Amino acid sequence: MKKIITTDKAPAPIGPYNQATLVGNTLYTSGQIALDPATMEMVDDTIEAETTQVMKNMEAVLAAADMTFENVVKTSIFLSDMNSFARVNAVYGSYFDDATAPARETVEVANLPKFVNVEISMIAVK
Repeated sequence: MKKIITTDKAPAPIGPYNQATLVGNTLYTSGQIALDPATMEMVDDTIEAETTQVMKNMEAVLAAADMTFENVVKTSIFLSDMNSFARVNAVYGSYFDDATAPARETVEVANLPKFVNVEISMIAVK
């Protein structure tokens, strides 16, 4: 059985999807972008600010499923410009312990929703 996970502490979906789906002990999150959940406005100061907001949004989705970043086993990072990789990686990496960090891929894409610079999705297991 699948269970839909939602929280008002992360941005509401802007299309026909949910914030996350829990199947058994595995959580599949939708991609998060740098929307402030309170205002649904973009955080657009710097790539670091965008990445921080994405990680805060993801933290809220994980918490809604009674999980933390320690439960994350796989992430996907989508960047509008691979030249931002080091700056995104520095923020992203601060949320994980290097020894137990999840598997991951990072890819550059032509465009992202709302033309943001970074989007991240995760898979977590309880």
